[in-house]
Amino acid sequence: MPKKLKKAKEFANESEKKFASLLSKYNICWKYEPRTFVLSEGENGIIEEAMTPDFWLEDYGIYIELTAMKQGLVTRKNRKARELRDLYPAIDLRLLYRKDLDMLNKRRYLDLDIGVLFSGTSLGNVF
Repeated sequence: MPKKLKKAKEFANESEKKFASLLSKYNICWKYEPRTFVLSEGENGIIEEAMTPDFWLEDYGIYIELTAMKQGLVTRKNRKARELRDLYPAIDLRLLYRKDLDMLNKRRYLDLDIGVLFSGTSLGNVF
């Protein structure tokens, strides 16, 4: 059974809330920000940089990071995603960009097969 939506104040932004609602609509089990990956540590073990993907889709074994923000921040997030993949090669992280989210929002009220819904996004080959 899909996780119930958290209260909107617990999501970092409206895009995350909408994406969670979409996943729940299609009975996709998800967890919100369940794990933080350390990307770099200082000499005394203090975490200098980390990444906490927005969603974990356990049934599919993938993490989702939404990037519906300013281009400068997207560039930074892309860099962190590359670092995460380099340090944790067994982790399947997918980035969904604003264009992906816009497409999903346009389709979300249609009665589509889940594979069709996500086609054209980084999730298209998962469902």
